[in-house]
Amino acid sequence: MKFGTKALHAGIEPDPTTGAIMTPIYQTSTYVLEAVGMNKGYEYSRTLNPTRDALQKNLAALENGSQGLVFGSGMAAIDTVMKLLKPGDEVISTNDLYGGSYRLFTTVWQNYGIKFYFDSLMDKDAVRSLVNKNTKLIWVETPTNPMMSIIDIKAMATIAKNAGALLAVDNTFASPFLQNPLDLGADIVMHSVTKYINGHSDVVMGALIVDNIELSKRLYALQNSCGAVPGPQDCFLVLRGIKTLHLRMERHCENGAEIARYLKNQDKVDHVFWPGFETHPNHHVAKEQMNGFGGMISFSLKGNRLQDAKQFTAATKLFALAESLGGVESLIGHPASMTHASIPKEDREKTGVVDSLIRLSVGLENIEDLIQDLEQAFKTI
Repeated sequence: MKFGTKALHAGIEPDPTTGAIMTPIYQTSTYVLEAVGMNKGYEYSRTLNPTRDALQKNLAALENGSQGLVFGSGMAAIDTVMKLLKPGDEVISTNDLYGGSYRLFTTVWQNYGIKFYFDSLMDKDAVRSLVNKNTKLIWVETPTNPMMSIIDIKAMATIAKNAGALLAVDNTFASPFLQNPLDLGADIVMHSVTKYINGHSDVVMGALIVDNIELSKRLYALQNSCGAVPGPQDCFLVLRGIKTLHLRMERHCENGAEIARYLKNQDKVDHVFWPGFETHPNHHVAKEQMNGFGGMISFSLKGNRLQDAKQFTAATKLFALAESLGGVESLIGHPASMTHASIPKEDREKTGVVDSLIRLSVGLENIEDLIQDLEQAFKTI
């Protein structure tokens, strides 16, 4: 079954009671038992809900996994992965990392005796040098946020396997349409479902997908015990959003490519970070492990002046200045003061998150209108 067909049909069955083609919103907390110990598959909605169940099956199919689990947010999903660890365990992660992930690792889980190493993950020998008997998890973002670095998932999978560690991949920037980490050797795929998968900026949700029965049982036990699950209304909205995921991602990629090329030719732009350029580091890896280069782009302004970045982000009309990404509408952000403000300035700048860096989430608007919007913003600096 091809991706577009899976997006529409995987895990989705007509309602057995009415024949409704759309999965109903089972807005219930509990379920009546036929007798003690006898249920119809559901007992309590923290444990399982039919609407959530359909979404989880659909996401598993999109990532070519066997089990999907959804959570109240992307951070709740990441937090659940961390709960697989114990004091003394060590994690290797990319140093170009979503600020919320970095904050969770360093301000929460580090206090519970988990040690973290942050590296570019671009040099395989450097990664191997960090591995020891306590290494239990390698955490990868690719493309990374916000520098769009490309990390070789197959290479990280080999290192993790040799170390007896798990490999988890944050696949948010790519979506299942552009990249399937389980096929490349990852053990866990994480998504901020809030972003491309839902695609309409009206739901906050996270997901984990695996293709290992024992690992899925451990994660399910944590999901049920800790309870950070989404409600059925949000699950319904995401199921609806997924039905156009393949169509949306095609347009995100088309518009993203046009905007990246436009920015590269601007006199006031210093660097453009987009994996579709042949000059982009690990472009060849992106071509091998991705089906397209997406709609996320970062760029820095010449002179690296904070005021210029503030002026530019305030001047755009169609590119709305807001947190998040992956919605149908275009967004613009300033990582140093927004998504990555929780990372110390010295650490941010080492990875390229300088004061003039701007991140775009290119939406589905008419490309001429988007370019015109950027054009008028450049005239203000």
